Parts: sequence; C-alpha cells; structure tokens
Amino acid sequence: MIRRIALAALMSASLLAPSVADACSRAVYFGKEGQTVTGRTMDWAVPDVDTNLWLSPRGMTRTIKTAMPMTWTSRYGSVVTTIYESVSADGMNEKGLVANMLYLAEAKYPVAIANDKRPTLPISALVQYILDNYATTAEAVAGMESGTFRVVPIVAPTGEAGTVHFSVSDASGDSAIFEFLDGKLVVHHGKQYQVMTNSPTYDQQLGLNAYWQSIGGEVFLPGTNRAADRFVRASYYINEGKQTSVARDAVATVFSVMRNVSVPIGISTPGKPNVADTLWLTVGDQKNRVYYFQDTRAPGVLWTNLNRLDFSPGSGSRKLQLDGNRDLSGDQTSNFKPAKPFDFLVPHD
Repeated sequence: MIRRIALAALMSASLLAPSVADACSRAVYFGKEGQTVTGRTMDWAVPDVDTNLWLSPRGMTRTIKTAMPMTWTSRYGSVVTTIYESVSADGMNEKGLVANMLYLAEAKYPVAIANDKRPTLPISALVQYILDNYATTAEAVAGMESGTFRVVPIVAPTGEAGTVHFSVSDASGDSAIFEFLDGKLVVHHGKQYQVMTNSPTYDQQLGLNAYWQSIGGEVFLPGTNRAADRFVRASYYINEGKQTSVARDAVATVFSVMRNVSVPIGISTPGKPNVADTLWLTVGDQKNRVYYFQDTRAPGVLWTNLNRLDFSPGSGSRKLQLDGNRDLSGDQTSNFKPAKPFDFLVPHD
C-alpha cells in the first residue's frame, strides 16, 4: 500500500511541468429519478471580468459581426453568464441544456479553405449559439459536426489568446466535449464524459483518470490545482457524493464538489492567466430548470428559475447586473431588467 501511494505521488509530481497552465472545472451529477445537475468553476488571473447574467428570449435574431457574418434566430430561451460583456461563457436554456466554455491551451481552430464561403462563429458566441438552437446534446453534436460554419478564435481584452474547449450536457445527463485540435473538431459524446477540466487534451485526461481509478479514491487522490488533478478529484467525488432525487441536496452536492476543485483566492502563476483564483461557480439543476451562480467574493448564492421567466418572442433581452453588485443573493428570477443586447467579441480581421 505504501509503495502504491508513493508511486501515485511520484506520478502526480512528474506531470507537473506539462500541465501547469490549466484552470476551470466542470462535472455532471446523476441523481435519482432523473435529477441531473451540472456544475463548473471559472478561474482567471483578472479578478474582475465584468460578469453578468443575461436572459435571451425565443425568436431573437443575432448577427455576429465577423468578416463572414453568421446570423440565426433563437429557438429556445436561455440564461447565460457573460464575461467582459462580450462573451457567453456558461449557461442553460429552457430545455435544460447546459453549455460551458473552459480554457484549453492546445486548441487550434479550423483555417479557411480555398473559396470558403461559410459564415464564421467566434468562440465568444458558441455557448450562446448552442443554447439558442438545440434542446439536447445529440442535437448539439449533429449541429457542430454539420460543417455549415467555421469556428474562429478571439483574443481576450486583456491580450491572452482565446483558446478554449466546450462541454454540453442535457437534462437526461447525456454529455459531449468539443475540442478543436490541429484545425479539426474532435467530439467525445456519451453519458460517461461527466468531467472536463483543461490541458492536456481530453483523450489524455481520460487516460490519466483511468490510472487514478486503478488506485482508488479512498486510498489516494492528487490534491494540486493542476487540471489533471482536478479532473481526478471531480470524477471521484461527483460519483461518490450522495445520489438523491431531492433537488436541494443534489445542488448542494455539486456545489461541494466544485468547491473542492476550486483554486483558492490568491493562488496564481505569473504569466499563466488560466492558473488563478476561482472567480465564480455555476450550477444548473437541469431537471427543475434552476440556474445557480456564486461569486467567490460574495456572501451567498443567487439563482433564477427558468420555469418562471418570460421567454416569449418579442419579450426582449434582459440583464441581471452582477458586476459591482456582489451582495446579491437568493432568488433573482424577477430582477432581470430590459437591456440592449451586447455585441460578441470577434477576431481582428
């Protein structure tokens, strides 16, 4: 037993160098009687990324102002968490589909081919596009694999490269991970893909996690803030936690797991903006359509019940102002205010 623990510790230490530039975590919880909950953390070096919650109704037409503009009209209403008032980073739609954007240093996006007339969709708008158009993970996978548009990267307002990957999960617990590697879309689709963190690429994360499963979480779990270690801890605890049909307990379980894989305030790596404090957490109760948000510098959790929001066509875009208002907590369903839709961040063409 001592030799196995020593080997595990040695392996964890040996992986430190290639994996240090990682942050953000996501996990899907399977409770009883269809209780599905998805949680994520948002970690970044900038302590304030102008985060707000935005409500978008059905029938909302969007035009993304890239060199090859992409236009669509939303089929479903949604609530998203934004950063820099120009990026949809996370959210849930009225069908219980959750989409999350996390950092991935290895991401390389498709380049235009000769005479490529396809519209382009910046990564800043991909979460919104998915939530606007799809009700299930299978639909999202089919749409992403259709090849009818080209996903393009952005540069964050702070200057860091916008290299990310995406996860989706629906009310049934079906999941998909979307990565763009060497210019090609790679999809991992299935209920078994519960957890996502960051580097290395997802196939390697699965291999590392399989190693730790052979040791057993009751014996030893890696404890650093590296992506590989957070992946292992999230995978273990999201399934070892209490499996229940009670929404309050299910949501509490997911919050506790996401706090376990959060990066403490003040922990950062110079020059690595994605190894940094956990700024906020979200938890989506997909069975009951309740979306929770917690700022790590705030005293409490707030939430909105999508069942009680007006998503009817023509009802307009609305915002819950979080930036500069950290004392908000409790049920905020009725507190969204009409607001002009923001423009998504686009590449400098």
